Amino acid sequence: MPTDAKTLRLGDMILRRKGTLSQRLTHAVISVALRLFFRRIETSGAALVPPAGAVVFVLNHPNGLIDPGLVFAAMPRRISFLAKSTLFKLPVIGWLLRTVEALPVFRRVDEGADVSQNTRTFEACGRLLRRGRCIALFPEGVSHNAPKLLPIKTGAARIALGAISLKEKEDGETERQGVGETFNDAASFSPSPRPPVSQSSLKIVPVGLYYTSKTSFRSEALLRFGTPLEVGAVALDERSEPPREAVRELSARIEKALREVTLNVETEEQLDVARKAERLFSSVYEGMNVRLPLAERFDFLRRLSAQMFARLSASEGAEKLRARIISHEEELRRIGLAPENLQLSRLSVGFVFRHFLLRTGVLLFLLPLTIVGAVIHLPAYLVCTLLARLYPKHGVDEIAPTVKILAAILLMPLTWLVVSALAFLWIDWRASLVALPLTILCGYTAMRVLEEFYDMRGWFKAVVLVVRRRKLFLRLLIERRALQDELERIETHAGG
Repeated sequence: MPTDAKTLRLGDMILRRKGTLSQRLTHAVISVALRLFFRRIETSGAALVPPAGAVVFVLNHPNGLIDPGLVFAAMPRRISFLAKSTLFKLPVIGWLLRTVEALPVFRRVDEGADVSQNTRTFEACGRLLRRGRCIALFPEGVSHNAPKLLPIKTGAARIALGAISLKEKEDGETERQGVGETFNDAASFSPSPRPPVSQSSLKIVPVGLYYTSKTSFRSEALLRFGTPLEVGAVALDERSEPPREAVRELSARIEKALREVTLNVETEEQLDVARKAERLFSSVYEGMNVRLPLAERFDFLRRLSAQMFARLSASEGAEKLRARIISHEEELRRIGLAPENLQLSRLSVGFVFRHFLLRTGVLLFLLPLTIVGAVIHLPAYLVCTLLARLYPKHGVDEIAPTVKILAAILLMPLTWLVVSALAFLWIDWRASLVALPLTILCGYTAMRVLEEFYDMRGWFKAVVLVVRRRKLFLRLLIERRALQDELERIETHAGG
């Protein structure tokens, strides 16, 4: 698997987008919202993505509209993705999906959906691919909280085989209209001057989406790209449909490729233990100013989940090891420490003192802006959290994080405008102009300072523990070392 992990900066996400002005503005808004919601967005294996030619990206679907939003903002290629048809009926979301060139997919699980309309969607996808464009879809069919990949649908295979096998039949009228006018309730595409793609240039790229926490503000997200799959042409029937056997074979290849870039465990309990083990294992390589790439942490978690857990389950000491990991994690939580805070033993007194002195000085300097920003933005934050709890699902799909981010996109700018309007009413127009950027600055400062304060709190408690309860600190350190050695032994055994 690739190891070229890269943290995406806001500039990377915004500058890579091409298209109309409205598409670029929408892309910028989504990128800013995602970079504020996620503390870190990382890609791994992006070099595997073909720089040109038709590509079908297939992804797992753990997080509602956050998944296509992340794909739209972070993909190295311009894409059009498939979204469930019921979303196109919603006032704001429907307009947004059309702007970002989404296409509707009609599912049997959605009330009132006409699945026969999928023929038009597949035709639109085929035209895009034959012009060298990219599409992205979620072959599981639904967004879910299951700890493993669900059985995939055949749509991705049918689209890919149909596009690579069907000769170009679009007449001059279709070329003048473009895909968007041919399928005007799906998206607004511009006519592409690119010639039809050759029968050897369509690839399917599996992409695994991983979140350290799907609903938590300032969590982390990873896009894990896998090795592209070659798609060969097949003989189509009189309805231009590929043979069922070819569809089944390609669907099986897609599912296998997706399993290579996603986590797959049987139960939530197993996943919880694996996450605790990963945090414990990774903490040995992290420190005050050092964070492991999310891709490396994901790799260990995946190996533990997919390979080592099977061996653990069959061993006599499996339950004992799980109990030790859970007990160690719970004891650290009661004290208020994270596993990486035990790395304090490797740091010099001088380094720790300078670190706390410098960061404390910066936090105190920014304290006035932090207080103002936190007070102003707290109502909007609480409303976003409340809405996410009130509307956790849309049909059969999990959408709580989506609701939270969409509410923030609306309520945060509204907060800034309200503050600016109040400054205009209470003072004058000059104060209003100053209030708008100052409110944004205070909000961003509050977010970063509170985040830094939360990180420093664990290290400060570790210092207090070393000074006041040194034996307890050493016992926790020794226990972590023993657990890490056991995990390394199991990993080596599994790898061999």
